[in-house]
Amino acid sequence: MLFLVSLIPWAQLALSFLLVAAILLQQSGASVGGSFGGGDMGHNYTRRGFEKTLFRSTIVLAFLFALSAFAALIL
Repeated sequence: MLFLVSLIPWAQLALSFLLVAAILLQQSGASVGGSFGGGDMGHNYTRRGFEKTLFRSTIVLAFLFALSAFAALIL
């Protein structure tokens, strides 16, 4: 149990770096004009290949980070 408690902060640190990297690697669909109200609102976008894998891995990393934060709270 003591080993797990000392391992959780390191796991959270690694997960946070991976999560930030995964978020920054994703392609943004909004340009600068989109932030000021202009932009294509009716655009459907399908993720394929590496982008789909990156999107799903971001979700998994976020879930694991939230789970580790909850475990740190409980322990």
